[in-house]
Amino acid sequence: MTRSSAAAAFLKRRDTRGHLTFILCGSVDDGKSTLLGRLLFDTSSAPEDLLRETGVMTQKGHKITNPSLLANLVDGLRAEREQGITIDYAHSYFETKDRSFVAIDAPGHPQYTHNFVSAASHADAAILLVDASRGIQGQTRRHHQVLSLMGIRDILVAINKMDLVGYDQDCYDEIVNLIGSTDQNPISTIPISALDGTNITKRGEPSWYSGPTLLEWLETRAQRDDSQVAFRLPIQGVSRQENSYVRGLRGMIVSGRIEVGMEVAVGRHRSRTQISRIYGPSGELPSAFAGQSVTVTLSNDIDVGRGDMIADPIDEPEIADQLAAHVVWLDSKTELVTERQYHLQLSSASTLARMTALKYRIDSDSSARLTAETLHQNEIGHCHFVLDHPVPFDAFKKCRWTGCFLLIDRISNVTAAAGIIDFPLYRSQNIKWQKLKLDKVTRSRAMGQKPLVVWLTGLSGAGKTTIANELEQRCHMQGYRTYLLDGDNIRHGLNRDLGFTSDERAENIRRVAETAKLMVDAGLIVIVAAISPFHIERQMARGIFEEEEFIEVFVDAPLHVCEARDAKGLYAKARRGELPNFTGIDSPYERPESPDLRLETAYLPAEEAAEKILTMLQSRVSL
Repeated sequence: MTRSSAAAAFLKRRDTRGHLTFILCGSVDDGKSTLLGRLLFDTSSAPEDLLRETGVMTQKGHKITNPSLLANLVDGLRAEREQGITIDYAHSYFETKDRSFVAIDAPGHPQYTHNFVSAASHADAAILLVDASRGIQGQTRRHHQVLSLMGIRDILVAINKMDLVGYDQDCYDEIVNLIGSTDQNPISTIPISALDGTNITKRGEPSWYSGPTLLEWLETRAQRDDSQVAFRLPIQGVSRQENSYVRGLRGMIVSGRIEVGMEVAVGRHRSRTQISRIYGPSGELPSAFAGQSVTVTLSNDIDVGRGDMIADPIDEPEIADQLAAHVVWLDSKTELVTERQYHLQLSSASTLARMTALKYRIDSDSSARLTAETLHQNEIGHCHFVLDHPVPFDAFKKCRWTGCFLLIDRISNVTAAAGIIDFPLYRSQNIKWQKLKLDKVTRSRAMGQKPLVVWLTGLSGAGKTTIANELEQRCHMQGYRTYLLDGDNIRHGLNRDLGFTSDERAENIRRVAETAKLMVDAGLIVIVAAISPFHIERQMARGIFEEEEFIEVFVDAPLHVCEARDAKGLYAKARRGELPNFTGIDSPYERPESPDLRLETAYLPAEEAAEKILTMLQSRVSL
């Protein structure tokens, strides 16, 4: 039998009896793989073919009696580490006469915290290992914090390698006191030795411990039953059943259950309807429950699609465009930047998200709430987000599948962070977009032009303002209605409260872009002259306009040319260290990859540069 068929048979049998999914976590070398090997070794009721595949039996059917060798064989991540490929987490299966178990072995290295977060979201309980000879490590505390955030209340701290400290009770008590426990998050502790099997499946030393074994503790844990949570079906796609004009809505039921004829709430408008039919992979069903992928049809044809949700009408999800969440920052190359836009993926929904406030960072050692301006890799913070449009979601404590999200970097497509939703910001629901009688088209016709933005980006001294001035004069002579937004001028008024950190630069460009958008809505041709050094902020600016309304002009001049033109002496101050965060010196400028127009101003006079822009502009603004 293949590994997949053995696992499938095991899981099928598991579904007919009580089962528990738990995560093994802790710092590197605290003994996770040895403990997992011991559990597999000591629970001989596991399927023989699966035991062979995980290393508990040789191909000849003999049990392996060396726990160290067993630990090597069951470490599902070892080969991946040796080959330098993506680290994920591994599943192992075992069972006793009363229960089946799925053990998730997550990597302990700090750089793979994102895999740990993903693994923890699937777990009912957790075993957090601590090496008694080394004590509590930073990663131990970080795992403990994330487990609490993920809503895992059954946490066992297994203090391992007690044989190395002679089963010393004082050492054990010291670690127990350092871990701590609260009424909201009680913690169990057991002294163990994964190597010799003490207190894993059978009792042993020390004589002063009289509590349960690790396996006994596992057998008494409650499974998180998603079928008992309010019904949620995030819509993944829309299809039509064969020989039918009825639209089918596809997705996986993440919580609760449904049956034919049941009333449901659908979409952002919370429309009420009934379930007409339910289809599973094998055909039509009378009902379905959490974990099943289905296609459902509704008694009314409602305009919904991917990103919408079908839900319990009595206990509906939140629908909002602002939320508060705890965030685990995962990206090693970038930090969290206030006001920067990220792709947010939540259930089947995808939207742009902007972090508007970092309320605090959680200290990994003391769990204290600290003020912070950003988050770095593996740091946890509490943030407020504004979304591009309202999406359905729940607080994570209510439904784990509709209460967590990922933040994706818009440039690198790297998963930058994992988020756990705490609550919606209800003030967003009290602010509605007011429809006005006059719109952009009406204003544009009155002015006899199509409005747009000409966005000039480049280093200080490249010639942006000079060209922008020349361009506006030429536009005026042609009868166009314009307005020039100069980066320096705006910092005297609208943006005078902003400095030059990454967060403040992002907010500066956001405000300029939103101001330009209002002016475009008024029917004007807007000329922006701003350094705008970061590609992601320029992409954000482009993204709020319609496709033909944004012209990006790269005013390209080498750094030495810009320094030679430096009438204000800014580069000289930056070179002396008197002007921190100056673009081109100690703050980077990211050159546009594919601007609409590139002007090499080391040789091109401002008049000719302005004429080139005007030629491009004229082809777009005519009605």
